[in-house]
Parts: sequence; C-alpha cells; structure tokens
Amino acid sequence: MAKPNYSFEKRQKEIAKKKKKEEKRLSKMSKKTDEEQDPSANNEDTIIDGNN
Repeated sequence: MAKPNYSFEKRQKEIAKKKKKEEKRLSKMSKKTDEEQDPSANNEDTIIDGNN
C-alpha cells in the first residue's frame, strides 16, 4: 500500500491559501480605487453645498 504524501498535501494547502489571499488583496485594491473615484465627486458636492 502506498504511503500518504503529506508534503504534497501541505504544499497544496499553502498554494490555496496564497491564491485566496492574493484574490482578497486584489478585490480590496479594486474596491479602494472604486471608492476613491466615487467619493471624490461627492466631496466636491459637499464642498459646494458647504459654501452656499
């Protein structure tokens, strides 16, 4: 009977964790850039409203 290859399983888990972490980082970056674009227009409106 074949012996379990724990090193392979561990490496696969590490790769999955890195992939998930990278996807999360990219989604945060895209969300951050979206927030930077949208609120900038809102801030301009707020400034205009504050000056009136």
